[in-house]
Amino acid sequence: MKNVLVLCTGNSCRSQIAEGYLRFFAGDNAHIYSAGIETHGVNPKAIQVMAEDGIDISKHTSNNVDEYQHINFDYVITVCDNAKENCPYFPTLAQKFHHNFPDPAKATGNADEVMNEFRKVREMIKIYSKAFVESHIINPIQQTA
Repeated sequence: MKNVLVLCTGNSCRSQIAEGYLRFFAGDNAHIYSAGIETHGVNPKAIQVMAEDGIDISKHTSNNVDEYQHINFDYVITVCDNAKENCPYFPTLAQKFHHNFPDPAKATGNADEVMNEFRKVREMIKIYSKAFVESHIINPIQQTA
């Protein structure tokens, strides 16, 4: 069973959405965690936009990366440049991945425009998460010596 950690700045939007999709696509084939270098609480708009796609993240919690020091991760995915550049030293042999998704929490405009930005980012993360699970969890490429 693979252990996957998704890291972001505040563990409120992008990492929460990624955790939701990675859990959905991986099923019982991996343990998925998310954390931040800070904790900002789960953004209600992230909960709403995921519910629109049939995934409930309303019970997710916002966690600090330090809470997971005891877990041996196989993969660590950073979903924002800030987390990649500012994450405190995290002792792991995990394979690291990075994709800088736009921060939907910084969207401006009226309520519809803001939610549309959340939907746009959700779709980007959904595509990335599905591809990640397919290539690293379901059908991992076997390394040969």
